[in-house]
Amino acid sequence: MTKRETISPDLTPLIDVLFILLIFFLVTTVFKKEQLALKLNLPKSSAKMIEIEKQDITIELSQNKVAIFGKTVPIEQIETKLKSIKDKQLEIILKIDESTNYKRVVKVLDGLKNNDLNNINLVTNKR
Repeated sequence: MTKRETISPDLTPLIDVLFILLIFFLVTTVFKKEQLALKLNLPKSSAKMIEIEKQDITIELSQNKVAIFGKTVPIEQIETKLKSIKDKQLEIILKIDESTNYKRVVKVLDGLKNNDLNNINLVTNKR
């Protein structure tokens, strides 16, 4: 009479597959940092960095578009969007593309001034 050996499955390939899947999901996950609507080429500066908080109002301005609250709006409607802001003490984070026409910048700054939004921060890239 021969003795039977117990057969147990080899778990090494299963563990390898699990580690490969884990690495795949870690690498392909997108970490959402900030909700930006426009791709801007910001000017460079050596000024100190500030912390941008969640409740701050971000305005992005490019040569052709304006975005406020992460959504693109026509430049003519920027003033009406700014009127809806109740808390006048919130920080305004202004991101302006370096090739933007100065006239467009003045239009946005006028809209901020007309709505008593004076806590303005200009964002640049670090040198």
